[in-house]
Amino acid sequence: MTAPTAPHALPPAARLLPRRWFYGWNIAIACALLMMVGVGVGYYGLPIFLKPLRDAHGWTTAEVSWAPAIYFCVSGLTAAIVGPYVDKYGPLRFMLIGSVINGVSAALIGIVNELWQLYLVYFVFAVAFGMSSNIAVNAILTRWFIRRRALAMSISFTGVSLGGVVLAPIASRLIDAGGLELATPVLGALVIITAVPVILGVIVFDPRDVGMLPDGDPPGRAQPADEHAAIAAQMRPWTRAEAIRTVGFWGILIAFLLVLIAQTGYVVHQVTFLEDRLGSRSAAAFTISVTAFGSIVARLAVGIFADNVDRRLLTVILFVVQATAIMVIIHTDSIPLTWALTLVFGLTIGNVYMMQSLLVGEIFGMVSFGSIFGLISLAGQVGSGLGPIGVGIIHDATGGYTVPFTITALLTYLAAFAVLFARPARPRAVADSAIAPTVRTLSGAE
Repeated sequence: MTAPTAPHALPPAARLLPRRWFYGWNIAIACALLMMVGVGVGYYGLPIFLKPLRDAHGWTTAEVSWAPAIYFCVSGLTAAIVGPYVDKYGPLRFMLIGSVINGVSAALIGIVNELWQLYLVYFVFAVAFGMSSNIAVNAILTRWFIRRRALAMSISFTGVSLGGVVLAPIASRLIDAGGLELATPVLGALVIITAVPVILGVIVFDPRDVGMLPDGDPPGRAQPADEHAAIAAQMRPWTRAEAIRTVGFWGILIAFLLVLIAQTGYVVHQVTFLEDRLGSRSAAAFTISVTAFGSIVARLAVGIFADNVDRRLLTVILFVVQATAIMVIIHTDSIPLTWALTLVFGLTIGNVYMMQSLLVGEIFGMVSFGSIFGLISLAGQVGSGLGPIGVGIIHDATGGYTVPFTITALLTYLAAFAVLFARPARPRAVADSAIAPTVRTLSGAE
């Protein structure tokens, strides 16, 4: 990809916000808002909606669990299809259309009466989410940041956790006050009235579209040799066929497939699992906020130093801690320990998604990020879909959550081993004619 010959017009926010700092940080904050409403309603809404849907219609846990399974699998497939078009045309049109459909679909969840209606609504909901959220936001931040990418993504992904901290208890209170018929339209409207102004008024896909360079670097900035090589790796174009022939691709794909089966399987059933232990649905729903709060704290902390450490090793540590927290929480009856372990689990959950994005960006760069991340995200989202339905089926077969949650913990330990294989491919020469001109542009040498 080469730099535009003439920068586009700045969005309204760029003319209104202070120019003392790099506009990319405004992009990161805007993406946090988009993730808060999009993922907050879509992801953290799932465990809140699960039991009311089951109780209102007499459906089984397994039957209701097919809705989030459809949501995750279809959203992953959508991201894989959209990914190459995001690289080529940018994500803004997909984000705008997807956010509107996202809000409308969320509102419709509260009026379904039949299982097929629930599945259809979640199918459309998933298509909208796949277009508008994870792949789009990651593609944007991968373009705007190279050296400070982990910090920028930690800010952006904090919006996911804020969705849990803020929207989960709001959704629970709305359900208590007026059922899903009240809660889902309010949450759907919130998605639209937040996302549309942010997309139209703030978001820019590539800093070069507005005459800037990644990380806010000034033109002509001197670069160390290792940094020049890193930019060359970022600008290397990858086809999907090339990527799937690398060990790093399969290391990331298998690791995050396994961990997201486990993580999402637990999160979606967390409220139902803990309701009896904690004494009420409201108390159990508050564990989602605790989990989300832990993810905010840990993600911001990790974002500060993750640009300077071995990200594979950091990911292994996060996976091991998460698996151990689940193993202990299912074998204790202590309420204080339950709350403490819920927080520990939260310390890992947000960073899992961020580390997936960072590893893909580190190994496969920014030019083909959408194409490669779309495939890996598809596997992760399929895992996220299989997790809840698998937990639901095993729960119904065994009469409890001990067996399914033990399995999810073991899968997470296995994911920690798989991620060790997520190594960069052997780099091509910087002088490659397809890469070198853009490297010089990014360094400000032209």
